[in-house]
Amino acid sequence: MLALWKLMRHPDTPWPPKLVALLVLLYALSPIDLIPDFLPLIGQLDELVLIPLGVALAIRLTPRALWEARWAEAEAEGGRAPKWAWGAVLVVAVWALCGGLLAWWTLSAAQRRGRPAPAALSAAGSRSRGRPAPR
Repeated sequence: MLALWKLMRHPDTPWPPKLVALLVLLYALSPIDLIPDFLPLIGQLDELVLIPLGVALAIRLTPRALWEARWAEAEAEGGRAPKWAWGAVLVVAVWALCGGLLAWWTLSAAQRRGRPAPAALSAAGSRSRGRPAPR
């Protein structure tokens, strides 16, 4: 993963492998999965398939000398991961947005339950369209 990070940040990296590296890193580090992990076997299968395929695609799209240099840099650093404060902020912001949308949806649904039906759905509204009134 550190080699992908270095590949993504290197100025000589063409944009297709840069984009693939970014997407793989975001997916690998994000707590949000395409398939939730609580589903037995299938939940872990997406990480076991998608991440290795993404890494392989990034390597295949990258010139050999460039990839080998980034790999050597990553090994020389001994696995020290970069500080990703912006990544933590992004993840917290996405979860806060999801929580806010869920709260808004819940409150608006609760308010709709207490309101009378709109005129278009009432007996007079249905008669005006040529349909019989409900009994």
